[in-house]
Amino acid sequence: LNAGTRNKLQDFVTMIKSFQIINENQDAFYLAEHVSKKTGLIQELKKDATPEGIARIENIEELLNGIKDFIEGQKEIDGARGALSEFMEDVALATDLDKDTGDDDRVALMTIHLAKGLEFPYVFIVGMEEDLFPSAMSMNTRSELEEERRLFYVALTRAEHQAYLTYAQSRYRWGKLVDSEPSRFIEEITDSFLEYLTPEETSYRYKPMIDSDIFGDVDKSKLRQVKPASGTPPKWITDNDPKPDMNIRRLKPVTGPSKSTSNLPDSKLIAGNVVMHERFGKGEVLNIEGVGGDKKAEIKFEVGGIKKLLLRFAKLDVLE
Repeated sequence: LNAGTRNKLQDFVTMIKSFQIINENQDAFYLAEHVSKKTGLIQELKKDATPEGIARIENIEELLNGIKDFIEGQKEIDGARGALSEFMEDVALATDLDKDTGDDDRVALMTIHLAKGLEFPYVFIVGMEEDLFPSAMSMNTRSELEEERRLFYVALTRAEHQAYLTYAQSRYRWGKLVDSEPSRFIEEITDSFLEYLTPEETSYRYKPMIDSDIFGDVDKSKLRQVKPASGTPPKWITDNDPKPDMNIRRLKPVTGPSKSTSNLPDSKLIAGNVVMHERFGKGEVLNIEGVGGDKKAEIKFEVGGIKKLLLRFAKLDVLE
């Protein structure tokens, strides 16, 4: 090997060793974000403007968002630090669940490409936001935008009875909260085929699963109130008011605890309770220990085995 090649190999080895050190001391999101920046992977992939290249970028973005959500969820588990090894174990568990091929009613998650030729009574098309659908990387030419519009048509026509189009006022992109704007494709649909369900101005639904001090507070003045496609400003109504043709409903505040949710230190949860967890599913409480903010529940889940959860973080629904 010549000197130039040897130096490049040495730099590569040094970089990998630095990743190993970070892995031992930081959580999975910090490591993944650092690797994506240090290797130049993101910038390299952005050079490919083909649909395949765009899909690769979006996959990495979703991976980072998924890792961030996982890190927040790990706060519930006693002794967990959100390490990469913990994330990999969680992914393996989710993969095993996906192998279930029973005939029970369920929601089928798939890409629009995989949905071609299929039909369902009800279809939910999520992420109907500018720069997401249509993708920010598909707006360079008219032909690219038309391809995105054709994909939307494919998704919309998969519905036999009804299609739901959803968009967020704010969304995590690359692990950071950004404002969102409804997709132009929604405005292109004839008004008579649309029914708008918009949250009340005081019930902002943002930053799910993420504490307010991670990326800083959100400026609510930047959250957009979406107007109907006809251009008529929406009128806020209550549940007791007569509903017009274009219904606008309130969303329940995300901070309001449910009656059966055990996520407080003074929870009355006891051994023998059967609970439901959003990640681990159904389980039985084996033991309760600790007091106040350190109160923990040892729970045997049907999927995932025995876990010790901190009750001040755990989101549990008591079934019995």
